[in-house]
Amino acid sequence: MEIEQEELTITEVQDMMASGKLTSRELVLMYFERIAAYNRQGPTINAILEINPDALHMAEALDREREQKGSRGPLHGVPILLKDNIDTEDKLHTSAGSLALADSYAAKDSFVAKKVRESGGIILGKTNLTEWANFMSAGMPNGYSSRGGQVLNPYGPGEFDVGGSSSGSGAAVAANFTMLAIGTETSGSILSPASENSIVGIKPTVGLISRSGIIPISHSQDTAGPMARTVRDAATLLGALAGKDESDPATLTATGKMPDDYTEFLNENGLQGRRIGVVRKRFLDELEPPQRELMETAIEKMKDKGAIIVDPVNIPTADEEWDINVLIHEFKVGLHAYLKNLKPGFPRSLKEVIEFNLDHSESALKYGQTMLLKSEATSGTLTDTDYLRSRVRDIKLSQEKGIDAVMEKHTLDALLFPANYGANIPARAGYPSITVPGGYTKEAGQPLGITFTGKAYSEPMLIQLAYAFEQSTCHRTPPKL
Repeated sequence: MEIEQEELTITEVQDMMASGKLTSRELVLMYFERIAAYNRQGPTINAILEINPDALHMAEALDREREQKGSRGPLHGVPILLKDNIDTEDKLHTSAGSLALADSYAAKDSFVAKKVRESGGIILGKTNLTEWANFMSAGMPNGYSSRGGQVLNPYGPGEFDVGGSSSGSGAAVAANFTMLAIGTETSGSILSPASENSIVGIKPTVGLISRSGIIPISHSQDTAGPMARTVRDAATLLGALAGKDESDPATLTATGKMPDDYTEFLNENGLQGRRIGVVRKRFLDELEPPQRELMETAIEKMKDKGAIIVDPVNIPTADEEWDINVLIHEFKVGLHAYLKNLKPGFPRSLKEVIEFNLDHSESALKYGQTMLLKSEATSGTLTDTDYLRSRVRDIKLSQEKGIDAVMEKHTLDALLFPANYGANIPARAGYPSITVPGGYTKEAGQPLGITFTGKAYSEPMLIQLAYAFEQSTCHRTPPKL
């Protein structure tokens, strides 16, 4: 069939598939056409690094399975893109955007990829990203990788920031190259591209989704998360990805804290009576006037929907001088653990990655590798005094003296931030956030997301708030490509 609607949702697709009006094969072909038209030509969004050569065959197999056995669930036959730092046991590479790993195939599926396949989802391909998940150089622009080049924002190619580091995942969802994508975040890497591309992004509590088989930065902060055009779709994907993984100790702490279905918390009246703290100092107050106007409008809308707005609230530790020692030290340890499982011929250490880049400096070091060099200078044993002190300090300042303190003081259900402003603090705490479209600036038409943040495993509450706001505003408008 000829599919005219761009902004397809999971519910719409499953209804059409159940009635025989649409097949998964037809859906995959539609996305092939979109990608062909806009990824490498036209506006050259450059969000997609690779297409899965088996995607169409997988779609056909799932169509047959639906006919013979029925549907596995809401993701049956749904195409999903994965960020190129997530391992897949197929004909797709996993490179983190680095030329050093450009030809590397993972030996087995990441836990995330395994969950996608079990749910009946189709791994459509891999998305471009900011190289090494934006941990290569402080001067590297969002969305750039040596392997894939520059991802552009569909709302203003070459004009608006695309956000990082899950840039390709965000731009692909926004441009309707896919229905769903999976990104990863260490600090703002889902929230930033979700905001910049006017989509929904969920950065879960660390441990809700397994980190196994994902090229790491920090075992303290890393997590995968869903990116979609609606809160319902993002909540559906979150439920499919969450789960216990014996090979990832962080998931063992989440036992009993993972609902089977996060869509149960979708409530159009979900803002009614909820206490939301507006974090102005250092965050909302730093916005330019057009963005600030959008945030003030969003706050008024929440009031209209019955939310109790506590304005302002201050995170007690927001003014502290935060360092990045934890990331610098943990990157080397985590990367070595990942590289040891690669096939012969690929780097086995951070030092070898650095040397590869130096040997191919013209193509691999357009923006340098300052962060890699800083990490290489550490012991790689996590015994360094500055690491241990920073780790303890981060936990105290972000959790008990930070988010916990302000939420308990004001009896809050959530904190409100613009875009990924403030993402640093819940990232260090390992706490969840969700970004939802908050509108577009009047003159430039630049997207801005609003972000709800809460304590550990508060995803049900955050989804409830984001869904109620989304349904009352319906801000998302597809880009004109």
